[in-house]
Amino acid sequence: MVVGSVLVTGGTGYIGSFTALALLEADYKVVIVDNLYNSSDEVLNRIQLICGKKPEYYQCDITDEKKLDEVFDKHPDIDNVIHFAALKAVGESGEIPLEYYRVNVYGTLCLLRSMQKHNVTNIVFSSSATVYGDATRFPNMIPIPEECPLGPTNPYGNTKFAVETMITDHVSAERTKAKKEGKDGEVFNAALLRYFNPAGSHPSGIMGEDPQGVPYNLLPLLAQVAVGKREKLLVFGDDYSSKDGTAIRDYIHILDLARGHTVALDHLRAHHPGVRAWNLGTGKGSTVYDMVGAFSKAVGRELPYEVVGRRAGDVLNLTANPTRANKELGWKAEHTLEEACADLWRWTENNPQGYRQEPPKEFLEKLKASKK
Repeated sequence: MVVGSVLVTGGTGYIGSFTALALLEADYKVVIVDNLYNSSDEVLNRIQLICGKKPEYYQCDITDEKKLDEVFDKHPDIDNVIHFAALKAVGESGEIPLEYYRVNVYGTLCLLRSMQKHNVTNIVFSSSATVYGDATRFPNMIPIPEECPLGPTNPYGNTKFAVETMITDHVSAERTKAKKEGKDGEVFNAALLRYFNPAGSHPSGIMGEDPQGVPYNLLPLLAQVAVGKREKLLVFGDDYSSKDGTAIRDYIHILDLARGHTVALDHLRAHHPGVRAWNLGTGKGSTVYDMVGAFSKAVGRELPYEVVGRRAGDVLNLTANPTRANKELGWKAEHTLEEACADLWRWTENNPQGYRQEPPKEFLEKLKASKK
C-alpha cells in the first residue's frame, strides 16, 4: 500500500537517488525532477534493479516554475517534497556566487511558489553543516548542536542559510494565514536536515556516486586516485589544530543519510512540528589523514597525496552532534566508516565508468539470488 507521494528534486544525484530508493522501499510513490547537470538518468534503472520499482522522472530545472507547475498538475497526489536540487561545491561557489544564488535560492523560491499553488505543505530540505561556519569560535560547540549560532563562511553555505530562512518564513506565514481563515495550519511543516560528508555506495555494487567532471569531495577524489584517473590526492592544509594537522569532518554512510530523510518526512507527517532542524551525522570526527588511511586499507595499498595550502572558506571541524535526531526521529547512524570505504571501493573498482557502463554481471546475479 502506498503511504504517501513525494516529489524529489535533484533525485538523480548522489543523495537524492539513494533517498528515492529508501522512499520506494518504505512504500512511498516517488516522482523525481532533475536537470541532469551533474547526474545520470541511468540511476533510475539501478533503483529498479535493487527494489523492483522505478520512480517517475521528469527532466526539469529547479528554476523553471512553469515546468514544476506542470509536474504538480500531472500528479495531484503529491503531498510532500524532499528538496536536493542545488549546486554544491564550496570552492566553486566562491568563483561563481551569483550562479549559486540563482540555482539554490531562486530555485527554491520557484519550488515553494509551485508547492503553494498546488497545496503541497511538507518539505524536507537538504541543508548542510556549512551553515554553522566555524563552530570552534564558540566554547563547547564541538560536536555541533543545532543551537549553535549560524555563520557560514562561503557563498555555498550562505545560499543554504538563505534557503533555511526562506522556508522558515514561508511555513510561518502559511500557518498564520491558515489560522486566520479558521483552517488547520499544522499541515505546514519543514525539516531542515544539516549534514556533513556522505560517503559510500550501495552494498550491491551497482549504485553509487558518479560525479560528472571533477569531484569536489574527499572520498570520490581518493577513489579516482585508486583507479588511476588521478595521480594523487591534494590535501588542503596540514596546519589545523587537530591531532595530525588536517581538517576534521563527520562522514556518514549514504544508506544512513537516505534513511534520515525518510524518517524526517514520516515525522513531519505524523507530528506536525512546524519548522525543525536536525543534524544527521555520526558524532565522530575523522581527519583527512584518517580517511586516506581508511580508504587505503579498503583498497589494499597506500594512496599518494600532496599537501597544498588551505582552501578559502574551509574550517577546522565540522562534526555533528546528532542527539536531537537520535531522540526525536529515532534515527541513528548504523554503518561504519570501514563499511563506507569498502562499499565505495566495490563500486569504484567494478564501475570505473560509473553509470556510463553496464553493471557487472556477477553483481546482478548476486542481487537476483538475494531476492529469491
